[in-house]
Amino acid sequence: MKTITHRLVMPLFLLAAGSTLYAADAPAPPSWHAQTLAAAIGYVVLFTALGVVLAIAGYKLFDLCTPGDLHKEIVENKNVAAAIVAAAVILGVCIIIAAAMLG
Repeated sequence: MKTITHRLVMPLFLLAAGSTLYAADAPAPPSWHAQTLAAAIGYVVLFTALGVVLAIAGYKLFDLCTPGDLHKEIVENKNVAAAIVAAAVILGVCIIIAAAMLG
């Protein structure tokens, strides 16, 4: 019984030990994680600007795809229902952008 267990466990142990030795020699893959505070602030500014631009573009694209002028309906006619729809569109686009940025 002891011999059967030893024959099964030993190859698994050697395989695990070999893979950890190989992993230690492999170079680390490049990362988006900031290494300094300045890099972190730069990434925050970059992703914020990109997110705002994409959110506005998504809202404008939605406005082009729907009948009527959504912005005019909200500003001039004070239509609360249109404002709620526009807010939902902007939030939906922002959730998609955030999910894409987080990867």
